[in-house]
Amino acid sequence: MAKFSSELSEQCICQALHQKVSILVTHQLQYLRAANQILILKDGKMVGKGTYSEFLRSGIDFASLLKKEEEVEQPSIPGTPNLKSARSRTFSESSVWSQDSSVHSQKDGAAEQPPAENALAVVPEESRSEGKINFRVYRKYFTAGANYFVIFILIVFNILAQVAYVLQDWWLSYWANHQEKLNVTTNGNNGANETEHLDLNFYLGIYAGLTVATILFGIIRSLLVFQVLVNSGQTLHNKMFQSILKAPVLFFDRNPIGRILNRFSKDIGHLDDLLPLTFLDFVQTLLQIFGVVAVAVAVIPWILIPLIPLFILFIFLRRYFLDTSRDIKRLESTTRSPVFSHLSSSLQGLWTIRALKAEERFQKLFDAHQDLHSEAWFLFLTTSRWFAVRLDAICAIFVIVVAFGSLLLAKTLNAGQVGLALSYAITLMGTFQWGVRQSAEVENLMISVERVMEYTELEKEAPWETNKQPPPEWPSQGMIAFENVNFTYSLDGPLVLRHLSVLIKPKEKVGIVGRTGAGKSSLIAALFRLAEPEGKIWIDKYLTSELGLHDLRKKISIIPQEPVLFTGTMRKNLDPFNEYSDEELWNALEEVQLKEAVEDLPNKMETQLAESGSNFSVGQRQLVCLARAVLKKNRILIIDEATANVDPRTDEFIQKTIREKFAHCTVLTIAHRLNTIIDSDRIMLQASLAFLYQVPLVRLPWNASGFDSVVLRSDKRCRQVDQKIRGW
Repeated sequence: MAKFSSELSEQCICQALHQKVSILVTHQLQYLRAANQILILKDGKMVGKGTYSEFLRSGIDFASLLKKEEEVEQPSIPGTPNLKSARSRTFSESSVWSQDSSVHSQKDGAAEQPPAENALAVVPEESRSEGKINFRVYRKYFTAGANYFVIFILIVFNILAQVAYVLQDWWLSYWANHQEKLNVTTNGNNGANETEHLDLNFYLGIYAGLTVATILFGIIRSLLVFQVLVNSGQTLHNKMFQSILKAPVLFFDRNPIGRILNRFSKDIGHLDDLLPLTFLDFVQTLLQIFGVVAVAVAVIPWILIPLIPLFILFIFLRRYFLDTSRDIKRLESTTRSPVFSHLSSSLQGLWTIRALKAEERFQKLFDAHQDLHSEAWFLFLTTSRWFAVRLDAICAIFVIVVAFGSLLLAKTLNAGQVGLALSYAITLMGTFQWGVRQSAEVENLMISVERVMEYTELEKEAPWETNKQPPPEWPSQGMIAFENVNFTYSLDGPLVLRHLSVLIKPKEKVGIVGRTGAGKSSLIAALFRLAEPEGKIWIDKYLTSELGLHDLRKKISIIPQEPVLFTGTMRKNLDPFNEYSDEELWNALEEVQLKEAVEDLPNKMETQLAESGSNFSVGQRQLVCLARAVLKKNRILIIDEATANVDPRTDEFIQKTIREKFAHCTVLTIAHRLNTIIDSDRIMLQASLAFLYQVPLVRLPWNASGFDSVVLRSDKRCRQVDQKIRGW
């Protein structure tokens, strides 16, 4: 969009902002004529300062560069964004927004939002389950950490630990009752108050044995519970991670990064931290209730009278509470995702936020997201307190009933039974309400398990590897054939390619041009199978749909428009799988003129790069991507406007390197500027989901989908170049 760039410079910067201080950072030198001062930077230092006319008169290399740019202004294919500007679209997001250009800031990577109506359709609200937690979730959670035999052993040790604990209390009661009977018998026979001593060693030995068994079984139970549940959390995390890795690209475009981070942070945190402790506490409390009730009923059968209505009331109250609490917990988990998303996007776009002085607006937006989440969290806390207060009130009533019942039945009960009844009543008062609360908390925490399991069952890409594997030297020629290919990014989405049939010959250099949304990047997406296309795509007589994704993608090199460097060393960025020797790596760096820059690093190729390679310029990062392609030596190379964001010299060098190093390769170039595709053997002009022309540039019709306007909008020198190419 040369016209758009000119209008932006003239009407916005020179007219609307003429009373403002404007700083233009650019490598489009033709716009510098309007600048009052020009600063030339090299290697982080200012090497020149002056006005436009002063540089023209100085006769230095920069002046000749200015003259060259003044004479030849690179035109753009009509309808495409001016990728020389400070923004550029990335491949992955433009592939989804085939009808709208999706652009990224070079500095902060913040993507412009597509139109609202499209955003509503493409970025749906986060899914939220309703109703009870399915039993399948419990079963999968426990079996993820252990097999059924280990789970059976775990249940046995839980029961043994509780039995040993209950037998301690029962043995003390038995000991006291037996001693009381001996006292009564002695008084009745002799008339004197004499106490017949029991075998103290026997009773103490039994009690000590039960105590040791309780401790031993309790330790084994706790270790087993934590081992099983921690393994479950780790297994589910790994499954979710593998599922995310195998998810199609569309999943990441439909789900903001905060939504994914929410599952990996808070939900996994619940699985690792709160759930094991809460579950162990619930199991201990539940078994303690069963044990206490069993002993109490065995010793004092009438205690069942208040216990049965108490149990029914607790079950009803728990069900009533969970119907509300469960959905509130799901709502709290869902409202947490926008907080993560907003924080992530704010950090990525921090430069833009500060430049536009939008800190206060973004802070208010963050506060709004945080307030919404806090409201859900506070509502969850208040419902929990409501539940706890009512449980405590019911338990207090239960103790009062037992106490007055003991008074009414004082003649039929001995002292040990009354003491045991009151002791168990007080114990049940705490354990009953705590057990019900913990059971509700376990079910609420299982929502995190449910959310994690949703991500373990995501739709997956095609298999990474299949039984049909091509030979190691494939593709040996680089022939690509599209046969009646239809392509869409989702089953319910529109077609972005329709009935595409193209034959690209071995070693052919093809330029792909067209208006924004015509489907240029979609052709590359279909080739990489970012979504499964209809029809057939052949590479050297192998049907790509029958190959594993790894076998296919590793044989196609791509130089993206937005260069990507990963956190790690330079060596790992060039050779992540340790496939090449140091000599090959240095040779590749030398071929792209990066050897000196890497040698100047503290640890050379072992130097840790900053996040996203920010300690390298955009041009240097693009050269690293070029070095990767040089190392791979694949027969097919995809270039997605690789020189859009670099200066003219780096642009010229990259084009020269591609012509020399990939002369024997099939090269597909997505282009927005004429000079990028001048050397192509064939031009594919794309419009309305189909290719209108597939001919050499010299045979491209003058009025080919607005191609004539490109030349007419250019200056005199550019028209002369174009006419010379066409042989006029």
